[in-house]
Amino acid sequence: MTTTPFQRLAIAFASGAVLVAGLSGCVPLVVGGAAAMGVGMVATDRRSSGAQLDDQGIELRAAARVREIANDNMYVSVTSYNRQVLLTGAVGNEADRRRVEEVVQRVDNVRSVVNELTIGQPSTFQDRSNDVFISGKVKASLLDAKDIFANSFKVVTERGVVYLMGIATRRETDRATEIARGIAGVQKVVRVVEIVSEAELANQAQRGGTGAAPAPAPTSVAPAPSSSSRVPLPPMEPLPPAGQPGGVTTSPVR
Repeated sequence: MTTTPFQRLAIAFASGAVLVAGLSGCVPLVVGGAAAMGVGMVATDRRSSGAQLDDQGIELRAAARVREIANDNMYVSVTSYNRQVLLTGAVGNEADRRRVEEVVQRVDNVRSVVNELTIGQPSTFQDRSNDVFISGKVKASLLDAKDIFANSFKVVTERGVVYLMGIATRRETDRATEIARGIAGVQKVVRVVEIVSEAELANQAQRGGTGAAPAPAPTSVAPAPSSSSRVPLPPMEPLPPAGQPGGVTTSPVR
């Protein structure tokens, strides 16, 4: 059955609204989307199947770790993509902000943490409902775009700030940023994207389609210690600093 852009947006919003409603009580922590990943997404995801499984485990284990230290002033969302964790939400003070990052960094298979936690009051139910609606609009717009692969990106929104996570080329990342910035209600776009070249994507397709993430370049980084995950974490190249390809880039809305 073919769906129109409006239908896709309505479905995304309805699904998100149900999720927010279920979390609207005294919940200090939200798990990201990897734990709820559908079977169909595995075949169209640029991450390897092992990375997708690890992301599910990372989100669940990180949620448990944060829950152990949570307090009434802490509302944390944990999202993992290709073993890179994004922390969004709010905490009461800088000490809590550092503590959350430290416990998540120690979770098996986590290779980096992007800490976007703010200090202050947690978002309200209205804020979270609005964020779900914005995420739905961004996802629908990415799906409607004919010049990018929408499944390259995971969309997370926190108080109007849209985070794009994924594995994509510079052109795809810039295009996705442009699309997100054009959505009403978006305050800023933050790109947490691992940049790959067109040649790397072409080689990846020849090796078996979009189901496998690009292999990391040779590196002297020692293998990660043994973990309880079903898929061991191989050595991976460290992420570059902010502002460089693969790093975290902040793109304010004009």
